[in-house]
Amino acid sequence: MAQSIRLTDDDFSAVSGARVLIVEARYYADIADELLQGAREVLEAAGADIEVITVPGALEIAPAIAIALEEGLDVDAAVALGTVIRGETSHYDIVAGESSRALTELALDYVLPIGNGILTVENVEQAWVRARVKADNKGGFAARAALSLVAIRRQIADKVEG
Repeated sequence: MAQSIRLTDDDFSAVSGARVLIVEARYYADIADELLQGAREVLEAAGADIEVITVPGALEIAPAIAIALEEGLDVDAAVALGTVIRGETSHYDIVAGESSRALTELALDYVLPIGNGILTVENVEQAWVRARVKADNKGGFAARAALSLVAIRRQIADKVEG
């Protein structure tokens, strides 16, 4: 019988001690603070070691992760946090699409679990609903996604070694 490989909401034992890099874009500082709080709460509950790098905007998140990895920062996962709010120009489409594309490429190139917590919203109100820890808590969700991938990696490694 096949066994499930997953991380449950209340069992972080599979990821205890994980080293996680958070890269947060500070363009919308108050929203960034809330996203970071949500991610930190989940990671701390999991017993993860956390390193935080701050960048100006969403387009700088993937390059910051790549620089950290190239310079030898040893992490099991990364969490990308930021906010992109639609404006009157096509800049939104470029930033939203390219930041997501870059994170996906980075995750695949480095085989690195990355939780994507970059909000792409129509307005500030939507951003707050998604960022608030007591609402959608997308910072926490991104952290949980990264931890889920760490758990999957560890469980598969155990099966292969076993």
